[in-house]
Amino acid sequence: MRSSNPVFSRRGFSRDNGYAGFNAQPQAGGAAVGTQGNPYAQGNPYAQPQADNPYAQNPYAQPDQQHGAPPQAPPTTGRMTMDDVVMRTGTTLGILVVTAAVAWAALPVDDANIGRSYGIAIGAALIGMVLALVQSFKRKASPALIVSYAAFEGVFLGVVSSVVDNRIASGAAMQAVIGTLAVFAAVLVAYKAGWIRVNRRFYGFVMAAALGFVLLMMVNLLFAVFGGGDGLGFRSGGLGIVFGIIGVLLGACFLALDFKQVEDGIAYGAPKEEAWLAAFGLTMTLVWIYLEFLRLISILNSD
Repeated sequence: MRSSNPVFSRRGFSRDNGYAGFNAQPQAGGAAVGTQGNPYAQGNPYAQPQADNPYAQNPYAQPDQQHGAPPQAPPTTGRMTMDDVVMRTGTTLGILVVTAAVAWAALPVDDANIGRSYGIAIGAALIGMVLALVQSFKRKASPALIVSYAAFEGVFLGVVSSVVDNRIASGAAMQAVIGTLAVFAAVLVAYKAGWIRVNRRFYGFVMAAALGFVLLMMVNLLFAVFGGGDGLGFRSGGLGIVFGIIGVLLGACFLALDFKQVEDGIAYGAPKEEAWLAAFGLTMTLVWIYLEFLRLISILNSD
């Protein structure tokens, strides 16, 4: 299964990389329960192969267990935990917020400086995109790349937020932050309560909807660049509001997919460094939701 984020689809917790699939739970011997009929389910890639394991019935078994001693819990040293994911995500988001605040204060968006500030913001966004692509295609997490991505993305968000807040709708940035946090909390509660079931059908629907959404936005951008104005109107007026709401809902669905991928990675004992990939993917999803909220607020307050 490929996640909503390219970081997960390339390396993190995807089916193609052998991590846990949907509806699979680890057993003592490293196999997955419920893999029959589930095209996404895989065995535990961290369980020791039986051919190389003298204690094949339990890859974590110790010699004294062969004489009837009670089995021990699988070792957790060097494995990713939820605390690791929370700490790494807090680090990336913290850096993003700090650089956004610095950009807001240091890059004014008045009539005399908005062109220069916009240029710096676009340059930071392009650098962030390149860093994200490089990390997405790397086989291992690179904290330096992920932290750099967060820093440059923060510069971009700081300038864009300042423009909207100072020139279109006062307080828009705080409203977008509150909206993003509300979506995150709501999806987390719904996911943990079992109200959102991340399965094959859910994944297929979300990815099809996301592909259609992105294609429409690209077509609208092309019409805007070569035809002038607002293109096909997908980002302005009533139609823009509808597409803004769809964008937020897609971001919420991406969060559910990301939560499932992180949960599976922890359950199957992913290496501790994979927590950086989880933080990277979650940060990208939250940035998506924030920008959609900011766009919605801009449309609702534009003349």
